Amino acid sequence: MQKEAIMVLDTCSHRNRGIRIELVYIEYLKPHEETIDEHVNELLRDITEKRVLIRPILVDEKTMTILDGHHRVEALRRLGARYVPAILVDYDDDCIGVDTWKPGWRVTKSLVRFAATSGKLLPPRTSKHVTCFRIPELSIPLHILVERGDA
Repeated sequence: MQKEAIMVLDTCSHRNRGIRIELVYIEYLKPHEETIDEHVNELLRDITEKRVLIRPILVDEKTMTILDGHHRVEALRRLGARYVPAILVDYDDDCIGVDTWKPGWRVTKSLVRFAATSGKLLPPRTSKHVTCFRIPELSIPLHILVERGDA
């Protein structure tokens, strides 16, 4: 069930597909992979230094499963963020595909959904999601993500 986003940040199109970047409550998001502390700490330093988030995350709009951006979400969580910029997608759409970074693994959309809904997270960097569109870069000030979404 899709949770309501608090604010639409941008809408663009790619080959007749609307791509909406929205601020979503961090508490709604469900991970399907574990994170690597070292990478989270690198992102924490980068976000804290720049005071902005550059890339939105990719999220299944029906289940609020994080498809891409686990480390960014964890870094923002540690910074006390309440919101995350996200591209909400229909995970069943052929425009969204899944592969793996790990040799010998077979990752499917069903496995990703199971991991997110069961809490039995996959190891870090297991899934590799691909889209038929380019994920745009943003420059969302950190204070908007931490304090309130409509600032």
